[in-house]
Amino acid sequence: MKKVLAVSGGIDSVCLLHLFRNDPDVVVAHFDHGIRGSSADDCAFVEKLARDYGLEFVSKRAELGEDCSEEHAREMRYGFLESLLESSEDKIYTAHHADDMLESAVINLLRGTGWRGLAPLRSKKLERPLLSWTKSDIYRYAAENRLVFRLDQTNNEDKYLRNRVRRALKEQNAENLDKLKEIIIKQRQIADEIDDILETTFKKDNRYGRAMFKDMDDLLALEILKYLLSDFASLTRPQLLRALDAIRSFAPGKRFSLTTGKFLKIERYYFSFESE
Repeated sequence: MKKVLAVSGGIDSVCLLHLFRNDPDVVVAHFDHGIRGSSADDCAFVEKLARDYGLEFVSKRAELGEDCSEEHAREMRYGFLESLLESSEDKIYTAHHADDMLESAVINLLRGTGWRGLAPLRSKKLERPLLSWTKSDIYRYAAENRLVFRLDQTNNEDKYLRNRVRRALKEQNAENLDKLKEIIIKQRQIADEIDDILETTFKKDNRYGRAMFKDMDDLLALEILKYLLSDFASLTRPQLLRALDAIRSFAPGKRFSLTTGKFLKIERYYFSFESE
């Protein structure tokens, strides 16, 4: 089983790489966004680190520019990482930790996501071995093992929402933040249980009956629809609500746009997913 480690060169991913330095199944993957002038130096640093550990190294550079959004940069990075997977058993490993999980939950709430916004960083394609670590744990591990890492200056720029959230969280009461982390962990467990039920109850296809959704409670209908769409398109809660309304009310022969190039095709008794 191939383990694709996403390594940026920052302290988090350098610690992750050190943990897996003796694993022969590891491939060190670095995506150079081309956002900063020094990004090529980051790539060279990670390549040397991988070579020193005797591990395979793969990289890709993209000229995204300084105005690139966080969302687009993330999509490009994960697209590269997923392209390295060769079998269903291969996994991507990232260095997300407990503080990242908290930041992601807050960002999701600010964006108005549903309850799953409090259960972030969940994916069956990804492994996140450091989720139980805090940032303090990571600094301690790096110091104990004398690890050298790169500093990303964009982590201090206010134009990125995550940076602003991170700064605001540092000013909050530590006890309250610990309680919020406990809630997030419980939400993640609930989300996992719901996903297991959905997987055993509903078979994914590309044609589904409309009648099932007609009188179903909205919350339940949204959970089922999100699951059925999960391999086709990632939608926000407002987008899912509009899609549900289309399934319930559109006339046969109509198409509903889910996102760019992806549609719901509405028939009399069924609906299906279509790409242009």
